[in-house]
Parts: sequence; structure tokens; C-alpha cells
Amino acid sequence: MAVDYAVIVVYLAGMLAMGWWGMRRAKSKSEFLVAGRRLGPWMYSGTMAAIVLGGASTIGGVGLGYQYGLSGAWMVFTIGLGLLALSVFFSARIARLKVYTVSEMLDLRYGGRAGLISGLVMWAYTLMLAVTSTIAYATIFDVLFDMHRTVAIILGGAIVVAYSALGGMWSITLTDMVQFVVKTIGVLLLLLPIAVVKAGGFGEMKAKLPTEYFDPLGIGGETIFTYVLIYTFGMLIGQDIWQRVFTARGDTTARWGGTVAGTYCLVYAIAGAVIGTAAKVLYPKLPSADDAFATIVKDELPPGVRGLVLAAALAAVMSTSSGALIACATVANNDIWARLRELLGRRAGPADPAGERDEVKDNRAFILVMGLAVICIAIALNDVVRALTVAYNLLVGGLLVPILGGLLWKRGTVRGALAAMIVGGLTVVGLMAAYGILANEPIYYGLLASLAVYLVVSLLTKPTDAAVLAAWRRRLAGEGADGNEGTGDGSREPSVPAGSTS
Repeated sequence: MAVDYAVIVVYLAGMLAMGWWGMRRAKSKSEFLVAGRRLGPWMYSGTMAAIVLGGASTIGGVGLGYQYGLSGAWMVFTIGLGLLALSVFFSARIARLKVYTVSEMLDLRYGGRAGLISGLVMWAYTLMLAVTSTIAYATIFDVLFDMHRTVAIILGGAIVVAYSALGGMWSITLTDMVQFVVKTIGVLLLLLPIAVVKAGGFGEMKAKLPTEYFDPLGIGGETIFTYVLIYTFGMLIGQDIWQRVFTARGDTTARWGGTVAGTYCLVYAIAGAVIGTAAKVLYPKLPSADDAFATIVKDELPPGVRGLVLAAALAAVMSTSSGALIACATVANNDIWARLRELLGRRAGPADPAGERDEVKDNRAFILVMGLAVICIAIALNDVVRALTVAYNLLVGGLLVPILGGLLWKRGTVRGALAAMIVGGLTVVGLMAAYGILANEPIYYGLLASLAVYLVVSLLTKPTDAAVLAAWRRRLAGEGADGNEGTGDGSREPSVPAGSTS
């Protein structure tokens, strides 16, 4: 294992070094939170693919392949479909808004009063996403070093918090590009063909496994539909995903770079299911399907290659964890703390030359605080699936309708949006208590309730002020509030209509 240890240690040291390098570039709020909105198509594609393909997509995707065969690809496949839909239909408009959070977008669209509630929901989602990613370190470090769960979480979490706090989005972007390359080599180019060969090829796999393992719909239509509701729609509205869209250099980068990343996700989904199917042939009686990835890596790969593939799994976890962490800190600082500070009457003083640098320090401090909270919750929490399900149910049930309604329906109002958030969120929580956290009913009825309330309340209340809608249309067109076209390179932050806290 000495060679494997060396590979992992070099990889982790490289992550910290890139965090230090990124600190030299992150000198303004724009550079720290959205990499100056300057990423080109190749870097944008790599980082976007890295953040959406985390531990659940890698370890969990292989586990679903072990349990259901090729149809186990559907969870990750629906993530790819969501990213494709976001990139093709919405990403260009989102990038042109030149905001930092989803809640700022809602303030711009509805007039400045929807952000706090949406910020609280988004904060809960990003926090639990970061927690579930951090818990996955325990599995990987246990395979590598036979390390205690708590120590593994602290070690992995501390490294992610360190490079994220040092350089913000620049550090995360640089590390994500490395993680994207490592995942591509480790999972697609090494583990996939080796697993198939070790299992005797596709002919032998078909001979040894039931036919339902090769049925594309074997996992069940209802399960696939639920995956679409949770993951495909979740990709459309998550702060962690939108914050990457904000890093794009322009419309073309956001649209085509995201399309490439979404297509990569589809390939990754199929690869994970095939690897899991091969593991079922090799190890038909594993105690848990989630053990399939670690087992096939540990037992079937040669030294060095094993270390690289485990580094790929670690890369998957770290990319999602760091993306969720900076999203959580951004929402906590910009959408919750800034608004509470205003409500308490402690408004910021007049602008000064150090203002941007102070904002960097504030956001860095929030990453440290949120990172510590994530590590503590991860140590205390065991049930990853339930935590992630709660997070996605609240996100989709509470925010999907107000966000997509704001982008697609000009008659939607702030009262309709607030009512949809509250009713959708409470419906999801109530039905999870009644039917169970893992039931399908909470997300089904939560979405229906949110949609119905949004439509009815919007139609019964006064339309959004014409000046607010005019400012919104200018921003969607890539213009600042002063009517000048935004540069898109982060050199000028456009002003925002009254009521926003951007």
C-alpha cells in the first residue's frame, strides 16, 4: 500500500498548495465568490462536472449498479439531465444577472422581499449537502488507512475548509479541475475497463446475473420519476450549481460549457452502473451495496492504480463538499446575516477602498465557521440518505416553483412567491413526518401545493411593479441598472434596484 499512500498524500498536498495559490488571486468579492466571472468553456465544463459528481454519484452510483444493474445509472443520469436543461434553457440568463446568490435573483425579480425566507431554505440545503459529502471521507480513509470515522471526517473536512477559505472560488476552481482529471482517469479510463475484464466481459456478466440487471427500467418507473423531481429539478435551482454558472465568462460559456459537463455526467452515470454490475458478479453477497466500490478497488486493482482510483473517489467527494461549503457560506453571509444586520439597523458604512477586501475577509470567516459546523454535524450524524433527502425535498418543494415561475411567468408576484415557499416547505415537512422521510409523497404533494398557491395568490394580488420588471428585463438582457451593458468579466459590478441586498 506504500505506493497508494504516496499517491493520496501527493494529491492532498496538491489541494492545499492550490488553495494557497488561489489566495493570491482572490482580492475582491467577485474574485473570491465567483472567480471574477472569468472562466472559459474548458475550465467551466470541468469544474461544473466536478461539483455535481460527488461521493453519492461515485460510491452511491456504483452501489446502485450493484443492487439494480444498468438501471442503477438513473440517479446520476437525472443529475446530468438537470444540468443539460439548466445549461440549454436557463444558464445564459442566469449568468447575465451578475448576482451572487439565488435569493438575490428572487429579490431582483419580485422586488426585494423574497430573499430572506429563500435564503434560509437554501442555507439548510447547502449545509446538509456539505455534511453528507463530508461524511463520505470516512469510507475512503477507512479503506486507505483503516482510520477511525471521526478522525477521517476531521482530516478530510479540514483540508477542504482550508483551501476553500484561502482562495474561495479560485482555489475551488483550480482544485476541481485537478479533481475532474483524476476522476476521468481513475473511474472512466482505469476502473471501468478493469472491472469489466475482471468480471469476464459483458457476455459472462449476462450469463451470471438475472435478466433484470440489464433492463434499463429495472429500478422502477416510480423511482425514476422521483429522481427526476428531486435531482433534475434540484440541478435547476441549487445555490451550489448557480454559483458555478455565475463564474462563466459569458453566455456561450455558460450554455455550451454546461452542455459538455451534462453530457459527461450521462457517461459517468453509465460507467458507475457498469462497474457496480461487474462488482455483483465478483462479489455477489456483499453486506451492503455501498461497499461495492471500495471492495472492487481494494481487491482487484494493482498498487498505484488503486491509489489513483481512491484519489478519484476522494476527488469526487472533495469537489462536491467544497462547492457546497462556499455556497453555504455565501448564502449565510449575503442572504441571511446581511439582511438581519439591516433589520437590526446596523447598516454598513460608506464605501471605502478597503471595502472589497473587507468583504473577502467576511466571506472567508463565514467559510471557516460553516466548515466547522459541517464537520461537527458530520461527526454526529450517521444517516446520510435521510439527511440528503430532507435537504432536496425542502429545496425542490419550497423553491422550485418561485424560481422557475420568476424566470418564466411575468404575472408571478412576491406574495405568490412567499406563499409558495411557505406552503410548499410546510407541506413537505408535514408529509415527511406522516409518511416517512424517504417516502415519495412529500415531494409530489409539496410541489403541487407550492404550484397551486403560487398561481392563485399571484393572480389575486397586485402585479409586480412595472419599474421592478423593467429593471429585471434589463438585467436578463445583460445590462446593469444604469442601462449599460455589463462587461461579464467581473471588472464592474452592476447596481441593483432598490430592495435588493446585492
